Order: sequence, then C-alpha cells, then structure tokens
Amino acid sequence: MEVFAVIMAGGVGSRFWPRSKKEKPKQLLKIFGENTMIQDTVNRLKGIVDIKNILIVTNQLQTPRLKKQLPDLPSENIIVEPFGKNTAPCIGLAAMIVKNRCKDSVMMVLPADHLINDKEKFQATLNFAVQEAEKKKGLLTIGIQPTRPETGYGYIQIDDESLNNENKNLIGKVKTFAEKPNYETAKRFVEAGDFLWNSGMFIWHTEAILNEIKIYMSDLYDGLLKIEEAIQSNTLESTIVEVYGMVKSTSIDYGVMEKSRSVFCIKGEFDWNDVGSWEAVYQISEKDENENVKIGDVYLSKTKGSYIYSPHKFAAVLGVSDLIIIDASESLLVCRREDSQKVKQIVDYLKMNKKNHLT
Repeated sequence: MEVFAVIMAGGVGSRFWPRSKKEKPKQLLKIFGENTMIQDTVNRLKGIVDIKNILIVTNQLQTPRLKKQLPDLPSENIIVEPFGKNTAPCIGLAAMIVKNRCKDSVMMVLPADHLINDKEKFQATLNFAVQEAEKKKGLLTIGIQPTRPETGYGYIQIDDESLNNENKNLIGKVKTFAEKPNYETAKRFVEAGDFLWNSGMFIWHTEAILNEIKIYMSDLYDGLLKIEEAIQSNTLESTIVEVYGMVKSTSIDYGVMEKSRSVFCIKGEFDWNDVGSWEAVYQISEKDENENVKIGDVYLSKTKGSYIYSPHKFAAVLGVSDLIIIDASESLLVCRREDSQKVKQIVDYLKMNKKNHLT
C-alpha cells in the first residue's frame, strides 16, 4: 500500500481580497512567517508522504507560481482543472489519477491554506487515520474540538452510540454535517458536546471514495471512467475539459459524505485554524499593548483592536477601533472586524460590474 496526499489549491480566497487575487490567492501568499501557506502545507507532510506522492489540484492561472514555490514537486503532480466545479469533481479527478498510479493506496485530501502549528500532533493524527482507512475501507474525516461558538466553520455531529471506547482518537460514525451556523446555533452545538468543527480534511482508501462516488454521484463517476481511459491513452487534458463541461458543481460533503453510511470522524488534537477571514488573521497574530496588529510603516494614535496591513506606503490611523485596513497598492479595504466575512460581497460586486482589481 502507498500513501498519497492530494492538496486542493484552486480557490481564489475571496474573503482575503484585496491581497488574494485569481493569479495569487491566499494559499500563495505569505500571511504568517516566511513561507506561503501552500509551502507550509507541503512541509507539514514531510516524513509521512513522499514528495512524488503529493498531488496538487489547481487551475491554469496559479500553476506557474505553484511550480516556482514548490520546485521539488514533480511537474506532473500538478493537476489542472479547466474551471472550478467545487470539491467533488476535484477529489474524484485526483482519486482516479492516484488509482492509476497505485491501485492499493490511501489518499489524504487536504486544503492548501490552513494554519496548523503543532506538526508532530498533526502527523500523528494523519498516520493514525491512514491505518484506520486501510482497515475500515471507509471514509474518514478529521474534526476539531470547538473552543468557542464559531460561525465561520461547518460542524460535524457524532453518533453517540457509535463511540469507540478502545481508542479515544477514533470518535465514531458521523451523524450529520452542519453548514456554517449563526451564533445562537453555534452556541448550542458547542454546549451539546457531540459536535466538532469540520476541518475539511479527509482520509480514505482510493477505491473506497471512488466506490462511494459511483453509488451517490453516478454522473460524476461516468465522467471519471472517461478520465481513466484518457490517462491510459494520453488524452487526459482534453478529456478533463469535456468531463468538467458536463458534471455538476457539487461539494464532496453534499455529494457523498452526507449520504454515505461509512463515514467516520477522527478527533484532531492539534492546533488548527482555517484562516477563513481577515478577522481570523487578526485573532492569530501577535498584538501590541492596545491589541493592534500592524504590518509596514504604520503610525497609530488612540486606536485599539485593529489590523493594519500597509507594507507599500506609510499609513496613519487615528482614533478608531476594531477595524481591518488592508492596503494592497491598487486596492484598499476598510471594514469593521465583525464584518470581515462579508468581504466576499466586494468580490461579487467587482465580478458583476466587470471591474478590475481581481487579478
């Protein structure tokens, strides 16, 4: 058996506008430290997955920068989607490619842009998950113990009757998946005690996920069979375009995970954040005595609880509180921290009105 890692890196990170753009989205940015988020994601896998078994699914615009940032990654391991169709086609495409490289394989599916500080615990969780995926031939996802009523994350509810008492890491079967809730609902989830944050990370035997796609997403599976034929006949690129033109845009959660009876959840004990907004960046970042975070030549007076990013020009901020200010040279964002999840509305506006500032 071989272990593969599939990293999903095709998103545009719209909640990180104006820094995150189509050609250089969140995963290709240096937000924490000297590495980009995709570089940190790949580095966390060292020692448990060989670089030749790490695949990245992305789009054509991001491919040149990915190759530059990850020079050790074989170029054939960058899988290009012609356009985004959500996570189910992305994962199905990668699974079919992995299957044709090694039929007896377990694949991890990981987002490209999460912040995980405890590499040792993270790797221990993945190693345990790989062993369980090989034994159970089921679908495993990783849940994170909630520390607060978070409205920016999805949730996973565990079936109490299936709790595994032999190993505390394997929680049990998944009962339900819940979308991002409002605050009151999130509070009830945390108080209930049987909900975990949905990390968006999956581990399964490659044949297992393909079988589940066959059962619950037959149209997608038919397309994947065409892709399998194309792999063997060297017509992969054109066939992917053809298949993606026909399949529906569906998440793996909705298409498979919410329907399957073979979904298990493992509790991740590591420090995790999906860094889904500028507010999340503020919360994680080191702050001064007035709870401010500043990047660049920034002058502050009577300002509290704010995040200011202005590396290209001097910025002065006076008498405000709880703001996000992002100066990306050609674009400027100013919003209250509590509204940071709404930044996507700006991207939608720019798209609708065919304005620049997105590439």
